[in-house]
Amino acid sequence: MTFKIEHKDTQSSARAGVITTAHGNIQTPIFMPVGTQGTVKGIHQQELKDQIQAQIILGNTYHLYLRPGTDVLKKAGGLHKFINWDRPILTDSGGYQVYSLKGMRKITEEGVKFQSHIDGSKHFFSPESVMDIQRIIGADIVMAFDECTPYPCEYKYAKNSMHMTHRWLKRCIQRMDETVPVYDYHQTFSPIVQGSTFPDLRKESAEFIASQNQDINAIGGLSVGEPHEDMYAMTELVCGILPSEKPRYLMGVGLPENILESIALGIDMFDCVLPSRNARHGLLYTQNGIINIKNVKWQDDFSPIDEGSTAITSRTHTKAYLRHLFKVEELLGAQLATLQNLSFFLWLVTESRKKIQEGAFKTWKDEMVKKVSQRL
Repeated sequence: MTFKIEHKDTQSSARAGVITTAHGNIQTPIFMPVGTQGTVKGIHQQELKDQIQAQIILGNTYHLYLRPGTDVLKKAGGLHKFINWDRPILTDSGGYQVYSLKGMRKITEEGVKFQSHIDGSKHFFSPESVMDIQRIIGADIVMAFDECTPYPCEYKYAKNSMHMTHRWLKRCIQRMDETVPVYDYHQTFSPIVQGSTFPDLRKESAEFIASQNQDINAIGGLSVGEPHEDMYAMTELVCGILPSEKPRYLMGVGLPENILESIALGIDMFDCVLPSRNARHGLLYTQNGIINIKNVKWQDDFSPIDEGSTAITSRTHTKAYLRHLFKVEELLGAQLATLQNLSFFLWLVTESRKKIQEGAFKTWKDEMVKKVSQRL
């Protein structure tokens, strides 16, 4: 994997670049739709390419390990072939899912014992086994196995957790170094900065991660309920330490305004389930603000869902029609809403890239933050 920075914003730390992988180029800043179980819910792969214009998607190690399982994925030739996706894929390590299984898992130095949320069966993840699983999945970018601390979090717990994550990281790197890809292309490994919302821990973690000299670096544990001000403060601190010549990935973030502010701080990559999950509940993100399509005010609104959307369906179907689909519980309603939201998120990062190239990002960003966060 290579990363080339093409433009830098003069009024912020925003930058526009290109990540090159075995399955194609990724223009940054970029948002990655989340395909947890080998699919972005409700969206066909062709729609991901043509309407949403996704350049990379994210798969989930925990879920893919449980179903369909590594045997099936290996026989298929990896996740790319299994789901018929020829563009880049990133897999998370399952650390966040383990974190969310509170009461169903036990964390030790060796790894994590956990129960499946599906049938209660018992399993064990270690840094080594998670690397082996991600080798079989075959993602272009694979994430380190870490512990995501909750918010709020006691300082002592955050410190101990961070140091364990660092020890796990060394084991992950060793496992990656002593194994080879299962398929005929290179996989890039990414460590993850932790440390909750404590500046000294974030600084220590960022310095440790930077010292590992990997081709990409991620920031975790900043989408777990902390105030936005803390998220931005920790992101800015960490971005000032991580090497500028390598991509920076802010995991699990987030709202449109979070993405814009984080791009200004120097982040290149984002992912979040929010646009697709909220779409299924009728919450739409548009270039003019947020719409709850179930509200009666849209009943007689025959204007396009989002006239400026890259999704053809958002320009040709009306708000009134989409509201009707939700009211009668037609599956097409959730599908159209998901197309709209993911298209908007991809438009947001693509437009950010254009503004960085034009030297107008900061002014545009400040206007858009107000616009995209308002309720219509």
